[in-house]
Amino acid sequence: MLWFDSQAEDAAQHYIRVLGDGRINNVSHGPGGEVFTVDFEILNQKYIALNGGPQFSHSEAFSIFLDCDGQEEVDRFWEAFINAGGTASQCGWLKDKFGVSWQIIPKQLGECLGNPDPEKAGRAMEAMMGMQKIIVADLESAVAQH
Repeated sequence: MLWFDSQAEDAAQHYIRVLGDGRINNVSHGPGGEVFTVDFEILNQKYIALNGGPQFSHSEAFSIFLDCDGQEEVDRFWEAFINAGGTASQCGWLKDKFGVSWQIIPKQLGECLGNPDPEKAGRAMEAMMGMQKIIVADLESAVAQH
């Protein structure tokens, strides 16, 4: 469930457009005919967007995690969000134009950070801490250093 002031339908359509894989399943309306909830799917995950008013706003305490299969997928999602009004943050995080936080993370990040050699894992962590968008080749290079 994602809470919006009044942009639930716009947000659902935006996510479908940006990610290129999704659909709106149902739109419910309030007593005055305004959109109340939007049930939608993106990348085989179900969400509900709610027009709940201005009482709550998005924060980095919650993020949507996109598990990517390599640099090409990271680049595609990252650039799509940034080019559609998003803002880059650190360590693979960004905020979309609605203020929702996303983590665009390649599977290789977990592999590098989980390296059984603590020194190599530490170098991967240090490399990641200096990144906005995760660059797989830079992570792997950090792990490979002697």
